[in-house]
Amino acid sequence: MVNFFNQFSPVIQALFGTFFTWGMTALGAAGVFLTKDINKKLLDAMLGFAAGVMIAASYWSLLAPAIEIAGSVSSKPWLAPAIGFLMGGLVLWIIDKILPHLHLNMPMQSAEGIKTTWQRSVLLVLAITLHNFPEGLAVGVAFGAAAAGVEGATLSGAIALAIGIGIQNFPEGLAVSAPLRREGFSRFKSFWYGQLSGIVEPLGAVLGAAAVVSMRQILPYALAFAAGAMIYVVIEELIPEAQQGENTDISTWGAMIGFVVMMILDVALG
Repeated sequence: MVNFFNQFSPVIQALFGTFFTWGMTALGAAGVFLTKDINKKLLDAMLGFAAGVMIAASYWSLLAPAIEIAGSVSSKPWLAPAIGFLMGGLVLWIIDKILPHLHLNMPMQSAEGIKTTWQRSVLLVLAITLHNFPEGLAVGVAFGAAAAGVEGATLSGAIALAIGIGIQNFPEGLAVSAPLRREGFSRFKSFWYGQLSGIVEPLGAVLGAAAVVSMRQILPYALAFAAGAMIYVVIEELIPEAQQGENTDISTWGAMIGFVVMMILDVALG
């Protein structure tokens, strides 16, 4: 697999990587052709799993390389990663306050962002889209860092990150399409909106890869920025949603398993 990716530019590599993550979102959304209901315990476990994957990816695939890179050029290896990490969270916070969206299982009056008359279905899709963008950005930055030849950032590690994010995108696709189906949308329309939530990942990947390739000096900031954006999504969205109701133990173990899966992928492949 590494040999296949090696023949392409980092931007194209990132694009391929996020075509996979987008495809996994679409595959999950296709589950709506089989059912329109998701067992609440299963949904909470899947949300917890996604949170665990993103937490592990934020450290092993993004923050650790950022610290290594910063340490090779500065006597303060913590400074650039700290700034980038907080900036990633800040940008997501700003977008969160502006972009109209609605989290899963929440009433319309709980919609966040600028007030709008958009339908509930659109707001649900935008909520997932909002946290898919930093995932795509993370994959793009990882491929760009590997292409720059910096220590701690490898092509196999970037591939591992894409695989991990793709795995956790599968349940997310179904988590979008199934509620739409329950609200009366056709199976195809529910699937269409479900897969559409992942379309921003290739866009984020291209932007991330192109930025770090053209401006190598921003690498530690960019890696940490992607990590901060993902951690913001985990804390602000995934964990609260997974911990609603009575299945807290199930979602917690889902997060533990997701963390271990991503850790194994990164260590084994990276």
